[in-house]
Amino acid sequence: MRLPRVMLADDHTILLEAFRNLLEGKCQVVGTVSDGRALLKEAPALRPDVVVVDIGMPLLNGLEAGRQLKEILPAVKLVFLTMNEDPDLAVEAMRAGASAYLLKKSAASELFRAIQNALKGKKYVTPKIARGMQQSFIRNPQGRSIKKTLTTRQREVIQLLAEGKSMKEAADCLDLTPRTVAFHKYRVMEELGLKTNADLVQFAIKNRIVVV
Repeated sequence: MRLPRVMLADDHTILLEAFRNLLEGKCQVVGTVSDGRALLKEAPALRPDVVVVDIGMPLLNGLEAGRQLKEILPAVKLVFLTMNEDPDLAVEAMRAGASAYLLKKSAASELFRAIQNALKGKKYVTPKIARGMQQSFIRNPQGRSIKKTLTTRQREVIQLLAEGKSMKEAADCLDLTPRTVAFHKYRVMEELGLKTNADLVQFAIKNRIVVV
């Protein structure tokens, strides 16, 4: 019987190795990456059945990377991991196409179970979060509307700048010109009424474009 093909995405090398060891013999780990942009670059060639992805990754967070990956590989299953226990984040992950959602502190005992459920077309949410998710959905069934006003490119630019990248560094990462990055930045700031770079960073964190 063919082992499921799994790809791991996390910016912590120790955790990547721990997850690889945990899954060894049960899955075929076909690749590991440490940021969301690398995930989008490498996953199409590796064709994983399941991607285990950390939400709080640099360059492109796991939620955004997962959304974009589902457009490229619609059949791929996403298992999100995080240290953040906010149920609103879990709801957003499900809206981004998650098959499973785990806290890192519980991942060792639940990861393979979550992968199995995902491969069967079932959803799995760690019990520590499930009840809070129900309450979150009742409070806000439409999700956060503010992010819907931004394009994918705008969210990418905001994350890089909020992480401290210069205009040139962000441009190099996105294969754009610094002028184009500046255009996106100031367009967003104007539309949202943001006055300073500090306002932009706070917006990115509040709206989970940068996940801490």
